[in-house]
Parts: sequence; structure tokens; C-alpha cells
Amino acid sequence: MKTKSKWSPLKLGLIIFGVLFLIMTILVNTDTPLRDNVWLRVLFDASTLNFTIRASIPLILGALCGILCERTGIVNIGIEGMMLAGAYAAFVAKVATNGWPLMGSLLFGVAVALAVGAVMGLLHGVLSIRYRMNQIISGTVLIILASGFTAYLFDRNAVAEGKFSAIAIPGLSQLPVVGKVLFDNPPLTYVALLLVLVVHVALFYTRWGLRTRACGEHPRAADTVGINVNRYRYVNTMLGGMLAGLAGGFLVLEAVGQFQEGMTAGRGFIALAAMIFGNWMPFGAAGAAILFGYTQGMQNALLLAGVTTVPRQFVSMIPYVVTIIAVSGLVGRVRAPAAEGKVYDTEGGSE
Repeated sequence: MKTKSKWSPLKLGLIIFGVLFLIMTILVNTDTPLRDNVWLRVLFDASTLNFTIRASIPLILGALCGILCERTGIVNIGIEGMMLAGAYAAFVAKVATNGWPLMGSLLFGVAVALAVGAVMGLLHGVLSIRYRMNQIISGTVLIILASGFTAYLFDRNAVAEGKFSAIAIPGLSQLPVVGKVLFDNPPLTYVALLLVLVVHVALFYTRWGLRTRACGEHPRAADTVGINVNRYRYVNTMLGGMLAGLAGGFLVLEAVGQFQEGMTAGRGFIALAAMIFGNWMPFGAAGAAILFGYTQGMQNALLLAGVTTVPRQFVSMIPYVVTIIAVSGLVGRVRAPAAEGKVYDTEGGSE
């Protein structure tokens, strides 16, 4: 009887690609003739990779939000709205506490972003579960609600003073090239990367994770063995909302330092694409988010390098075009949770 090798062609290909990418990165960032090529600098320069990490963090958190919701059967296209609400909440909290010690003020902003994200998640859950609203429409409502309220309430004269600064990990941050990219970042970056591992372990190695996946695959069977399906859906939607709120908080408290109208700029939708591209798996979604973040890093590098052979408008389109191509290529090749988008009625079954 043949045993299936754990080294699939895809995994081997990804490993080989990763090794080659690392070699090229080291060569381009050292004193070699490759350093003089502008296109190689755009692709492999340390500044491009630094920007990739910063651009990936809200996408990673948004994708994890989608995974937590959809693994229990709740479709969540409202990640964009949750992010925007979290960003605005973090900004208001930071402005209100400008007189506090900087770290205390920033942590308070994080806490408020998490709380508002949880409220947005609860609202999505109530609309989808209690009032049985179509989950696509419910998510759209969240986006419109967050966009309208934040634009109306935003005080353009308010200024948030200070943001999280980088924390270098001793020893690791001294590694050539990768040290500055991976181990010299602000705290929310480390938290987001750690959350990928935490969510993976929780989903696949805990009783909570087993029950969560059961609610998303076969809620009737889960209910039969005593699992409160709708309770799990409420809890996971709120947890997902907290992660989306944290993504918004990252934009204000770590990336930009201020709030801007519509500052999420479609990141919630790209996070959804990363979730699908990663097949509703935390590590897969994180990898897809980094890929999409890399396209934003390339976009930034091209603009900074002043490359004129490519029109500026086309450069700005790169992240979104790559997202569309990546997701459209997966049609029919990935499988969403079986009960995704289906309301569960404890008395009458699912619909």
C-alpha cells in the first residue's frame, strides 16, 4: 500500500522558490553588481520587504477574522467596515488620551479598537443569526455604516500624538537583511504574526476548534451532540470582529499615526481574497496576505524609484489586479465550509 508523501510538488516548489528568493534578496542587498539593477532593487530590496511586512499585517488580521467567522458558517464580507470602525475608535481613544504616558495611551487605543471590533462583530451576528438577514447584505450594511459614521464624526483638526515604535529583538535583529525585516518591528506586527500560530493551534488542536469547525461543516450533527451552534457563531463572529478592529488599530497606532477617511482602502476585501486563496487555513491565508502585501511593496518601490516606463496609474493597480487574478484562478479549486452562509434553526433545521 502506497503512502502519500508529505512533500507534495506544491510544497517542494514553494521551498525552492523561498530559497531562491532569499538568495536573490541577500545578493541584491549586498555590494554586488546586481545592486545596480533598478528592477532587481524593486523586487528584492530590503525597503520593499519592510513595506511588505507593514502592508501585510492588516491583511493577515482581516483574513484571520474571516476564517474565525466562516469556519462556523457565518459569511463576513463586512471586514472592511470592522477595520474602519476599529481604526476610527483607536484614533478617538488616542486623541482623548494624548495627555497620558505614550504607551498607556496607545494600549488604551488598542483596547478600544478591540472592543469596537467586537461590537461590530456582534452586530453582524445579531443581524445574521437573530434576524436571519442575508449575510452578504449584513456585511454590506456594516461597511456602509462604518464609512458613513466615521466620515460624519471625523474631526479633521484632531491630532493623535505618537505611535508604536519598533522593538528590536536582541541577536535576531542583527542578522543580515532578514534581521531588520522580521525582527525589528513595532509590537502589533509581532502580535499579528503570533496570532496566526495561535489561531491555527486553536482551530485544529483544541476542543473549541473542533466544535467551531463542526458548526461550519455540519451544524445539525454538532447540535445533536450538544453543541450550541448559534452561540459558537456569535462568539466567533465577535472574536473575528476583534481581530478586524485590531487591524484598524494597527493602521492608526502603528502604521500611519493618524486617521484618514476611508483609510482601509479596500484592505478588508483583499483580506477576504487572502482567506479564500489560503483555503480558510491560517497559515495559508497569512501566506496569501504576504503575497498581496508584497505587491503593495513593489508598487511603493516603483513609485519611489521613479520608474517611468510603467504609467503611475498602472502601478497603483498592481495589488488589486494580482488579487483578482489570484482569486479567479481558484474558482472550483477550493472548498468553503459546507454550512457557510446558512442560517441554523434549532427547531427547523438549516436553510
